[in-house]
Amino acid sequence: MLSLLLAVAVGVAVLVCTSVARQFRIAPPALLLLAGVLLGFVPALRSAHLPPEAVLLVFLPVLLYWESFTSSLREIRTNLRAIVLLSTVLVAATAAVVAVAAHLLGLPWGPAWVLGAAVAPTDATAVGVLGRSLPRRLATTLRAESLVNDGTALVIYALAVGVTLGEEHVGFATVSGRFALAYLGGIAIGVILAGLSIQVRRRLDDPFQHNIIALLTPLAAYLLAEEVEASGVLAVVASGLLVSRAAPRLFTADSRQYVQTVMAFLTALANAALFVLVGLEVQSAVRELSTVGVAKALTAVMVVSAVVIGVRFAWLFTSPYVIRVLDRRPRQRELRVGARPRVVMASAGFRGAVSLAAALAVPSSFPDRDLIVFVTAGVIAVTLVVQAPLLPRIVRWARVADDGSAERERRKAEITVGSSARDSLPELADRAGVGREIADALGAEFDRRLSILRDSDDSARDSEDQDRRLRLAAIAHKHDTLVRLRDEGVIDDEVLQRIQTTLDFEEVQLRHHNFGAS
Repeated sequence: MLSLLLAVAVGVAVLVCTSVARQFRIAPPALLLLAGVLLGFVPALRSAHLPPEAVLLVFLPVLLYWESFTSSLREIRTNLRAIVLLSTVLVAATAAVVAVAAHLLGLPWGPAWVLGAAVAPTDATAVGVLGRSLPRRLATTLRAESLVNDGTALVIYALAVGVTLGEEHVGFATVSGRFALAYLGGIAIGVILAGLSIQVRRRLDDPFQHNIIALLTPLAAYLLAEEVEASGVLAVVASGLLVSRAAPRLFTADSRQYVQTVMAFLTALANAALFVLVGLEVQSAVRELSTVGVAKALTAVMVVSAVVIGVRFAWLFTSPYVIRVLDRRPRQRELRVGARPRVVMASAGFRGAVSLAAALAVPSSFPDRDLIVFVTAGVIAVTLVVQAPLLPRIVRWARVADDGSAERERRKAEITVGSSARDSLPELADRAGVGREIADALGAEFDRRLSILRDSDDSARDSEDQDRRLRLAAIAHKHDTLVRLRDEGVIDDEVLQRIQTTLDFEEVQLRHHNFGAS
């Protein structure tokens, strides 16, 4: 009964918070986290907890897979050095400085390092949601960093827990071996699973089966990597990037559309629900705090939050200048980012579910476990409730709005593919056995679309808008007529649903894209 109550409560919280966020333009993760905290006051939900294995083995692989699948591999390659440094050196530096600060506050070195490893990585889901308003290059860098840095943090975390419990010994060979296995092994397993997934999916025609494999691929990649103590995170990310490259060429349109729709919904729901569950766990962490007083624990939260934010700012305002001294190539100069965009990147270092899952996974007999969980939950709350609402203002101050490069690329690509199809139309008509009149009519339609794409003046846009509004009105009229035929008993519900599916697809295309793009 508790599971059903929790599911209903989380569902209602997601529905209400996303509606409020949309209406008042508030960052959804912050509202969802607060909703989870409030749900913790419900007596029936106080015994509900967020199992760390649910995050690390179920939520995380699927969310990371879809984030990597929808990321730009070209932008990742362009900014690879910055991404690698952010996701490795910065994570290790953050864990180390947090460990020092926590030790100065009274934590032994073992628990201090565990805490540092837990709060070191940024959260891919939070960055993915909150970074959508950023320019493509900044957004891709932040997303890629958050996709990879979990692997670094979890290796440090495992070493810290193992050393504290006497199961590991720190040495150069041990540490380097663990990192090499994590990175190389994780990437290798991801590549292998992606190859298997592609080979199976290219032989399938059923969109439902495509979606099952799309869900199984990240889960299997993460599971296999963790079984050999490699990085499940890197395995999932590598598989997502490779499958996304193969999808346009090897998979059918039906399967791509089906997977896109289902995965987008599932990941959006899982992402929102995860923030509510994290908020619920934040409230629980307060109740379970026992080894130290609340005042001391809150002080630790403030200090660690300041360290986490401060180290990120310090990194982004020192490492670029070091790189500029060492690398003066013209290409490197083109990639330089000014001070204001770096302020935005520094302000977008949100923490989330992975940090809390790592803290919750600490064994119950581990020293100061309750304080580790409380401080980790507090840092997550600070970054999401304080930093997240400030990010839009910082973006406006930094003047790093979208430069329109993605839109220009889209128009250029549509003109190129449209022109190519138009030039090949006679040949395609002969090959398909289509008459000249039909080919000429389609060619005229192609010419009209290309004219609109090439002409960006106000009159062309107005004509395009009028065309779109008329087509939407015609679809609405068709829909009303269809429903009337069903009500009169001329057609049954099955026929209505089949025709309605086509009309709905056309309407969605018109509402979410201009006609030239559709």
